[in-house]
Amino acid sequence: MSAEDNSPIPDYLTKSRLDGRNFVVLGGGLGMGRQTVHALSQAGAARVMVVDIEQSRADNVAAEISGGLGWSGDITKRDEVKRLASDAVGALGRVHGIVDIVGMAQWAALLDLSDSMLERDLDINFRHAFLASQEFARHMVEQGGGTMVFIASVSGKTSAPMHAGYGAAKAALMAWVQSLAVELGPHQIRANAIAPGTILTPRMEAAFTPEQRQANEAVSPLGRMGRMEDIASTALFLSSDLSAFITGRTIVVDGGVRAKFPYGTL
Repeated sequence: MSAEDNSPIPDYLTKSRLDGRNFVVLGGGLGMGRQTVHALSQAGAARVMVVDIEQSRADNVAAEISGGLGWSGDITKRDEVKRLASDAVGALGRVHGIVDIVGMAQWAALLDLSDSMLERDLDINFRHAFLASQEFARHMVEQGGGTMVFIASVSGKTSAPMHAGYGAAKAALMAWVQSLAVELGPHQIRANAIAPGTILTPRMEAAFTPEQRQANEAVSPLGRMGRMEDIASTALFLSSDLSAFITGRTIVVDGGVRAKFPYGTL
């Protein structure tokens, strides 16, 4: 022990563990959600409820881990999210954390964005987070705390060309996370978001041409696109006690793209 510093040394490895804790992963049936389910399970989570719009996807991923449980419903609807929270508490007892992966961009010029398209952008990229955070927070307040992690996007931090509604919805999500952190912090509930850059999900793998993939790799200081495990790892960090003093933040996971000077060489 140092004569100048006799403060205790925490067990940092234990802080990274989730032993005995139960989680709900919204959008856990594929892609980043599936990777997050496995990350939580490998860190020791006792039970993980996998939520997906398709029951078969939820059940298949739940079967891949110990203590998995599948659940299906439309989480953009209040009654369905109420049912989810009730079922989760009934099956798991206490819900220690949620991770909300749900989101999808649709592409259109700003002047072509219809009312119905904007409503869909808000539903699929913000409304579910609003509903889930309210319904699960009621339980977490009673139980003495918990964690919430949401997937935002770098498109909510800059302009979102050809997907303006998506960017606006993700910006709303990041603002909502700050409000959650402030209002729920006294109840020991932490809320954070992750803003991915371009991530090679199965959907993106299928959509990218070789030229598009090369262009995305070239813009990254690390010389590659993001992988699904990059997001799952960040979600795991924000769900563990390693991040115990972090709340109301959005962590950008983009391989350093937004760190670059935008104007070229002076």
